[in-house]
Amino acid sequence: MFRLGWPAWARPADIGDLLRLSVPIAFTRMSQMLMGVTDAIVLGQFAPGELPYILNSWLPMGVSLGLGIGILLGVQVLTSELLGIGREGESGRIFRRGFVTSVVLGIVLMAVVYFSAGALFHWLFVDIAPKTDAVDQADPALVASSVAHVTRILSFGLVGFMISTVCSYYLEALRRPLLVTAVMYFGVFLNLGIDLALVGGFWGFEPMGAEGVAWATTGSRWALTLVMLVLVLILTPALTQSAHKGAPNEARKQLSVGSGTAISNIAEWGGFNLTYIIATWISLAANTVYGYAIQLMGLCFMFYLGIASATSVRVAEAYGRGNVAEIRDAGRLGVAATVLMGLILGALVVLFNDTLAGLLVRDTAVMNGVQLAPAIASLLAYAAVATMFDGLQATSSFALRAQDVIWSPSVIHIGSFFLVMIPACYWLGIVREGGATGMMLGVMLGVFTAGSLQTILLEWKTARQASQRAV
Repeated sequence: MFRLGWPAWARPADIGDLLRLSVPIAFTRMSQMLMGVTDAIVLGQFAPGELPYILNSWLPMGVSLGLGIGILLGVQVLTSELLGIGREGESGRIFRRGFVTSVVLGIVLMAVVYFSAGALFHWLFVDIAPKTDAVDQADPALVASSVAHVTRILSFGLVGFMISTVCSYYLEALRRPLLVTAVMYFGVFLNLGIDLALVGGFWGFEPMGAEGVAWATTGSRWALTLVMLVLVLILTPALTQSAHKGAPNEARKQLSVGSGTAISNIAEWGGFNLTYIIATWISLAANTVYGYAIQLMGLCFMFYLGIASATSVRVAEAYGRGNVAEIRDAGRLGVAATVLMGLILGALVVLFNDTLAGLLVRDTAVMNGVQLAPAIASLLAYAAVATMFDGLQATSSFALRAQDVIWSPSVIHIGSFFLVMIPACYWLGIVREGGATGMMLGVMLGVFTAGSLQTILLEWKTARQASQRAV
């Protein structure tokens, strides 16, 4: 006889554990997005016409950050596995290996971004941009040079970003996420203060527009990196030498776990940032309206990223113990929490769309005849729907990679963002003349594909593990 009962994956103790991990991580990850949102809000109040320069600069920057976040993820996964079997004292070698990787990677990426920015944006905005009269009469060469200048300033912070990522992963895996949260919000407030000085002209500074935002981001990133590094060195076994050298393939595993994530991040972040280029091809006003809607969607994504990261830690701990039932339950609880969070956030975004748009830009802001606040508000309903599936793809792919399922999630990301989202945005936004609304519909199609397929893959993996165990 069929009987209803409380699902095994929703035990109160497990829910409490997920919340203890995910809430601090979500607020920590949100701080990273809050820096970008703060930049956008300050620009929206003082120089909204320069937002496209910042948004487009994140094409090479976003790809670089996504690559680094992915490559360095092995620090968190392997440290969590050691913690799961009571050997966290040996994790110093994991951190040290990740630190060296972060410095080398940061220097290489900084050089690549700095020296390629001019040619990249000239090619995108001058050489291949569709020839149309609807580009707000902006000089493509001026747009290209302005974006390149901002990008070069941002590139100076890449080494710091990579180091701080290793530190935060390590602290979170050792279940000290509140330290990371405190440091990251120090960075947010510092970034806001510099923004007000260099963009708003407070305290006698000369307003610098988008260039001021870039310097604020770079300066605050280095400040929080130094604080984070000191905390790791003082409060963790980062410098502890262990007699146990680890498995022969540990170094390879540390990089391979993150390599799949890196490819997925490049696909997702590169895909999203390419949509800013497409929106700029439509018009600078379309880029601004669409860009603010995506910024808010990105802020919502930080809640999901907290759930995804916490789910990854819990799955990795269970995987380290070899407990198939715990692996299954941790993954399913993460997916259920993501759906619930999606319903809550979606409802809030729809109900308060006008208020949120008013926070992003002045109510009176007009750009080439487009009233920005009402135009942004009209897109937020699409963002509310898209954000849930964006969260599902993150949680499911994180849970898969914590079980050493590396490349299948990456294939799904590449297909969803480059074969679905980018063509859909171009078709609906430019060919069908849907403008910013068409762009958002294209994004919805891309994240729906990614979220659905990643969740199906996670459930299939769970069912397969259960059947193998039964045999």
